[in-house]
Amino acid sequence: MAKVDRRILKTQEAMKKAVIELMTEKNFDDITIQDIADRANINRGTIYLHYQDKFDLLDKLIEAHINELGEMGEWACKLDWGNALVPFFEYFEKNYLFFSTMLASKGAPSFRTRFYDYIVEGFKGEIDKESGRNTDLNEDVMLQYAGTAYVGVIEWWIRNGMPYPPHVMAKQVGALLERTL
Repeated sequence: MAKVDRRILKTQEAMKKAVIELMTEKNFDDITIQDIADRANINRGTIYLHYQDKFDLLDKLIEAHINELGEMGEWACKLDWGNALVPFFEYFEKNYLFFSTMLASKGAPSFRTRFYDYIVEGFKGEIDKESGRNTDLNEDVMLQYAGTAYVGVIEWWIRNGMPYPPHVMAKQVGALLERTL
C-alpha cells in the first residue's frame, strides 16, 4: 500500500472542514467551489484535483464517516449493547460539527438516509428470537423501529448540545436496544 503524502491529507482535510463549516452558514446548494477554496485557503483548481465537484466532496466526506463507523461496528458488536455503543457516542461527540451539520442540513438529506441504512444493517442479526420474546414480531418491523429510534435519539442528543456524556448515552440507549432487539 502506497503511503499518502501528508500534504495531500492536510489539503483534503481542509476542504472537508471548509464544506462543513460553510454548511453551518448557508444551504449546500448556495455553496460554490470558490467558497470552499477560499475557506480552505487553497486554489479552486486544487479541489478539482481531488474531487469532481462539491457533490463528490460531500459524498466522499459522508462515505468516510460511514466507513469509519462501520469499522468500529465490527469489533463493538462483540460487547454488550451498553459497552458497545460507547465508542460510537464518543465518535459522534468528537465529530460534533459534522454530525450536527449533516443531521440538521436540508442540503444533505442523503446523509440521514445513508446513516439510517448503516444502522439498520448493523442491527440485522441482533434480533433475539432465541428467548421467545420476539418470535411473534416481524424482523423488518423491528429493524425499522430500532433504526428509527436509534437515529432519532442521536439527532436529539446532538441537536440539544449533547446534554449527557457519551458513556451515559451508550448505557441508556443500550438498555433500550436490549429491550427491543
